[in-house]
Amino acid sequence: MKGTVSLTASEAIIEGTPVIFEITPRGPISEAVIEHLSEPGGSDLISIHSQQILAAATDPGSGDFQLTQYLLHELDYRSIPGIGDSWEEDVEIFELRNFLDAAFLGSLETAVGGFEPVIPGAVGDELFRLEREDEGPGLSRYLEFSADVHQFREFMVHRSLYQLKEADPHTWAIPRLAGKPKAALVEVQTDEYGGGDPERMHSRLFASAMEGVGLDSSENAYLDRIPAPTLATVNLMSALGKKRSRRGAITGHLAMFEMSSAIPNRSYGNGLRRLGFDEPVTRFFDEHVEADSVHENIAAYDLAQGLAMLEPELTSDIQFGARALILLEQRLAVHLLGCWEQDRTSLLS
Repeated sequence: MKGTVSLTASEAIIEGTPVIFEITPRGPISEAVIEHLSEPGGSDLISIHSQQILAAATDPGSGDFQLTQYLLHELDYRSIPGIGDSWEEDVEIFELRNFLDAAFLGSLETAVGGFEPVIPGAVGDELFRLEREDEGPGLSRYLEFSADVHQFREFMVHRSLYQLKEADPHTWAIPRLAGKPKAALVEVQTDEYGGGDPERMHSRLFASAMEGVGLDSSENAYLDRIPAPTLATVNLMSALGKKRSRRGAITGHLAMFEMSSAIPNRSYGNGLRRLGFDEPVTRFFDEHVEADSVHENIAAYDLAQGLAMLEPELTSDIQFGARALILLEQRLAVHLLGCWEQDRTSLLS
């Protein structure tokens, strides 16, 4: 099929529908990139100077934009089956990704709005205040008390893009930090990677949970079915993590991620037990209740506030990273709950 890149030969069932996994374009930007990556030795189909692509790239909320951004960042992780490692160094790819990242982060800065930076020594307390005052939709409570098994499986499909490479986007920040915040980040990441035990890596635990509910745990297996709000949550991490200039934002993002994780994960585990699941399906979520309860103070005070104390000019960016995470998680929750209230799937057809 022209304009697609095969991801895997396997099939899986979501709500009874067999899905063959491949990347299908969602508009002119993703079509140009996919054809560019599919051509032996590259092609001339992509050009960041093309008015058509530039015009299409002005809406960071579109599926075309978010899929393209995701694919370009994915080349720096374990890449995509059938796509060679050399594409990571392709100049056009690099320039287009930077263009999309700038548009995406600019749109989030506008959406987050102006806020007063706190003094560096108050960053930890400010992050806890933001976490307490987050009034986003009650996704975790819905999954705990009301979701059926199909909705829970959809939720896990949404989360799979990040959870199957959990911790990797934030690890980009390690060589960009020093002193206390660097040590704090390494401490958090060590737990995420299982403390040296590959079977305890959080990505592996999530793969086991997916397999336990009958899902394919291959990375990017469901990419063709995942909508823009979910892609945006992962693209934010990659866009921030790979930029030294945004080391403050990725630090604030991780701090808020850890601080806001324990209670929802307890709800997710309880919801799965309500539906009759136990180990190894619930282990991933139960592990995060314990781990993130320990991590939240390290992330808020030793990591985020520690960085602000060392580099006060990053204080505002640390706050932005935390606020951007809250915003995108709220948008995703609105999407999921809105679809389920209408008794329809939250995934793409």
